[in-house]
Amino acid sequence: MLDIKEKISELADKIKGDPKILAEFKSEPVKTLEKLLGIDLPDDQLKTLSEGIQAKLSADKLSGVLGGIFKK
Repeated sequence: MLDIKEKISELADKIKGDPKILAEFKSEPVKTLEKLLGIDLPDDQLKTLSEGIQAKLSADKLSGVLGGIFKK
């Protein structure tokens, strides 16, 4: 069984770690996820996964900003 939270975290790390993939994800999230996963899923499932990854990326970014503020 696929652990969605684990997959979101894995994909978010991969996307965040590669500026080219990040740019592709920002412009075409569903198409980028299809490419990364290597499987064809219905667009509504990919959209849900995309939203989870976007939330994870935003949370990671916010955490980095807040961490920098509180270290000062």
